[in-house]
Amino acid sequence: MRDLSRLFDASDFPFISKHRSLTEILTDNDLAALGDAFVNFVYSLALSLKEGKPAGRKLGNVTLASALRKAGLRKMLPFRTDRHRQANAAEALIVYAWLVGILSLKEILRIISSSENIEDSLEILLQKIVEKSGGS
Repeated sequence: MRDLSRLFDASDFPFISKHRSLTEILTDNDLAALGDAFVNFVYSLALSLKEGKPAGRKLGNVTLASALRKAGLRKMLPFRTDRHRQANAAEALIVYAWLVGILSLKEILRIISSSENIEDSLEILLQKIVEKSGGS
């Protein structure tokens, strides 16, 4: 099975090149909107693989925001960033990592499925993205 990210290049998405720092990625509301759909898709796909049947679920803001904080990324956001925007930041970073090829869909699924606790898996995923991207 081919990974969908192999069907296109990061250059196919000109909005990606505007990001010059990790903070710019984390605070991009448009990227967060795309990330919301992507993260829920990946989470549903991971559950479908685990359960052996189709599943459609959404991740809550509390879970995403907590994983972002545990991953040490809260400090990259403005001081009074609420939980909703922290969750958006996690979603933006995850979809960005997939779009630019930092991690494949298969790698993301493997990490998401690595723990029974989704918050722990998301923390690991966010840390891995920062590590592989150079954390700028």
